[in-house]
Amino acid sequence: MKADPLRQAEIGAWVGIMGNLLLTIFKGMIGVTANSRALIADAVHSASDVVGSLAVLIGVRVARVPPDEDHPYGHGKAESIAAIIVSVLLAIVGLKIGYGSLEAFFLPVKAPAQLAIGAAFLSMIIKEIMFQYKYRLGIKIGSQAVIANAWEHRSDVYSSLAALIGIAGAVLGERVGVPLLVYLDPVAGVLVSLLVLRMAYKLVKESIHYTLDHVLHPEDAQDLIHTVKKVKGVRRVDQLRAREHGFYVIVDVKVAVSPDITVEQGHQIGKKVKEALIQEHQEVADVLVHINPYL
Repeated sequence: MKADPLRQAEIGAWVGIMGNLLLTIFKGMIGVTANSRALIADAVHSASDVVGSLAVLIGVRVARVPPDEDHPYGHGKAESIAAIIVSVLLAIVGLKIGYGSLEAFFLPVKAPAQLAIGAAFLSMIIKEIMFQYKYRLGIKIGSQAVIANAWEHRSDVYSSLAALIGIAGAVLGERVGVPLLVYLDPVAGVLVSLLVLRMAYKLVKESIHYTLDHVLHPEDAQDLIHTVKKVKGVRRVDQLRAREHGFYVIVDVKVAVSPDITVEQGHQIGKKVKEALIQEHQEVADVLVHINPYL
């Protein structure tokens, strides 16, 4: 297991934790002061991102634990489990936001202060920067948890945009004397909740897929197969399966060698196959080689 990707994921998690914590406090204070349900909902969304980043951090640290007798393939799936936790938390927050916003339709509504407009716009810019950073990091190190956390930031961009439109519409409605437009603020809160729930469904679906011993598709495993074929003594690659375990993959490969060589010679070819895959592919953590006779 390579330590560098895990270290980068930890740094990314801390960036998410601190950034979202500051945004939660900022938007929460402005939302209460400016009387904006949409901005308060957006602040709750950012608070869920703090918890999500913490889940990723815990998952990454567990994934760093080396293989043991009970977990010979390592603990890499801990970060996939963390991604599922993030998704479930996101869904709970989405339901909470929606319920709070719907309640507002049965209460007297007043347009929020203009200060809320600037807060929503600033939040949108900051969250987009955080999304770009986390998404590129997740792709670089091959982490589903980091990518899931990145999409949390993107969903916050959409929620801030919805809040911005709702707040601006409510302020405009009060100024021009159109009472119905004032309800755009809670409407934006409902829209934010729907966006959050949609994102949560997408993320939990992908996370479960990767947790259930997902293997690389044939087209994605071609580089690995090509590396095996280059090893001297390998006549044919009969089968190669690369199982994803979070930041790394475990490769099971069957290769055909000459039936006329000794067991020791076949063993040496297998060792070279394992060494080649680990040395040439950073994501490969371990390899199991089965030797078949070439017939």
